[in-house]
Amino acid sequence: MSSAVCPGSFDPVTNGHLDVIGRVAVQFDEVIVTVMINKNKQGMFSVEERLEMMREATAHLPNVRVDSWHGLLVDYAKANGAGAIVKGLRGANDFDYELQMAQMNHKLTGVDTLFIATNPVYSYLSSSLVKEVAAFGGDVADMLPAKVHQRLMARLEERAAQQ
Repeated sequence: MSSAVCPGSFDPVTNGHLDVIGRVAVQFDEVIVTVMINKNKQGMFSVEERLEMMREATAHLPNVRVDSWHGLLVDYAKANGAGAIVKGLRGANDFDYELQMAQMNHKLTGVDTLFIATNPVYSYLSSSLVKEVAAFGGDVADMLPAKVHQRLMARLEERAAQQ
């Protein structure tokens, strides 16, 4: 069985993420979408919320499972029998950043990283940018799954009420 890990913070999951995950899902028997935990960063959504949103957003993909991990991604890949890490690339800047990580990961464990070019329709999308635009009142409804958009707007309202 071929299996791959698709890692990310997914804070929140965007339609660009889902495009990559869907395209990877037709290439592998199993895709493990892994919400990476960075204890040094405070996300807008908790890890549990991100897992829930991702499970909801990928429910239509039977060979996708969602998990979380704190530590070296290659350790997770090896422990779960994944032969590849798959990452979407929006442009040259992503490649420059990801290549060094891919080379280090291969050196550590022999696990390869495969890159998939992002659909140009989504090449401008990032979770950070979506959150920033939404926080300033921009319309990001078509950039996120509907339920994720609802949760984002509710979270922004909660934060505004606290200020």
